[in-house]
Amino acid sequence: MIDDFKLPDADGTERSLNALKGAHGTVIIFVATKCPVSNAYNQRMEALAQDYKAKGVSVIGINSNVTEPAAEVKSHAGEKHLTFTILKDDGNKIADRFGATKTPEAYVLDASNKLVYHGRIDNSLKIEGVTTNDLRNALNELLAGKQVSKTGGAAFGRDIASAFEFLRAALESQGYRLVEATSGQEGVSEAAMRSPALVRIA
Repeated sequence: MIDDFKLPDADGTERSLNALKGAHGTVIIFVATKCPVSNAYNQRMEALAQDYKAKGVSVIGINSNVTEPAAEVKSHAGEKHLTFTILKDDGNKIADRFGATKTPEAYVLDASNKLVYHGRIDNSLKIEGVTTNDLRNALNELLAGKQVSKTGGAAFGRDIASAFEFLRAALESQGYRLVEATSGQEGVSEAAMRSPALVRIA
């Protein structure tokens, strides 16, 4: 079961999962503005949102990339004609909760917020190569009252740019690196052993 959560949308208005979810199900897709794979799916994601809206299924996008601010998310949605709600996940809290690592990466929740599918949207980056519509198949089975027969398929795309990895890259570009102290290291407290340390690279 996925607990309710709140995130701001691209305008800064706080929205909750329970307020946005559909009567019969919800699709959450982790998206990006710069990822070429996510962008290749823009049309398909919008079509999915439109096709299933009348069937009581809501599509919610979540942008967890630390390198893509809310203003960029908003302008990108306008340029690409994405009408479904896109939330901004600063600090990757919700991405971490879901275990999301790629864009795009999809999750299907039933009416009670139980996770019934997690994975790719379909099997091909290029729309002409699609032979398996994994996400739509899962939704169709859910709406028909059937058990979802294929509950996952490995998502593919760029890695979500987390705040920690962004910080690590920035520090390494300045000649530093983050290391974790190990137990038994002389002069290192227990608190320090649980936290990354900043070390100058010689």
